[in-house]
Amino acid sequence: MTDKTSAQHRAVRPLARAKALPPWALVAAGVLAGGALGGAYGALKTPTYSATSYVVAVPAERSDPSDALGFAQAYGRVATQIAVLGDAQVWAGVPVSTLRSSVRTATSPDAPMVAVTATSSRPDLAADMANAVSRALTRHANDASDATHVELQQFARAVAPTEPSSASPPLTGLVGASTGGLLGGMLLLVRPRRTERPEGPTASLPAPAVAADTRGAL
Repeated sequence: MTDKTSAQHRAVRPLARAKALPPWALVAAGVLAGGALGGAYGALKTPTYSATSYVVAVPAERSDPSDALGFAQAYGRVATQIAVLGDAQVWAGVPVSTLRSSVRTATSPDAPMVAVTATSSRPDLAADMANAVSRALTRHANDASDATHVELQQFARAVAPTEPSSASPPLTGLVGASTGGLLGGMLLLVRPRRTERPEGPTASLPAPAVAADTRGAL
């Protein structure tokens, strides 16, 4: 009985080792799954487009040129306020809430210029929103030019973009593959370790003697 059981154990061990996956299989599976999910996300997600218009601050006569730079920084912060967006919604044809979530501004510490960027799923609407906010900002700034001695002028109008600004499916697939490989590596580090058992025959303990046999021996 003992020899037969040992032989069965020796036959099962190589089979179990053959069925066990190599350690790098977790990383490979994570890369494949992450790449597939990331590529599908990039292909199914609605693309977004970005358009940017520029306005420049111009100092008035007998005004310090450095004032234009300071007011450009201030106008960059004012551009997304309700007073400007309330006027811009008339020209853009969208509510203030859409402008607030879709329009961003940027300024430069070296040039008195304000960049107004709008994003939308429609290229023409992105350009319309950027131009509308720039127009409203210019109007508000020039209404106060007698006090500030700085005017805003349009530097470049936004045009409808021809390519989306959102990530392409190959890029999202690459990001997903990297993330999946990282997760697979982490699982590989925290997985429980298998302990190898010796392949030699297991020593069998003798069966306990029956009480009748013991009395007979005595």
